[in-house]
Amino acid sequence: MARVAGRNVAISWIAGVLCAGVVAALLWLSMPMMPVMVSFVGDALRSTLP
Repeated sequence: MARVAGRNVAISWIAGVLCAGVVAALLWLSMPMMPVMVSFVGDALRSTLP
């Protein structure tokens, strides 16, 4: 990424780590829904394939 005048490297690292933490937390919270989604996709594929 190009260096932009006025951008603080430390703040951008902190923001990047916080964003990665939010994404990880959302993935963690969505884990209980995974078996339901796998079942839904499997049923949809079985019903559309001959």
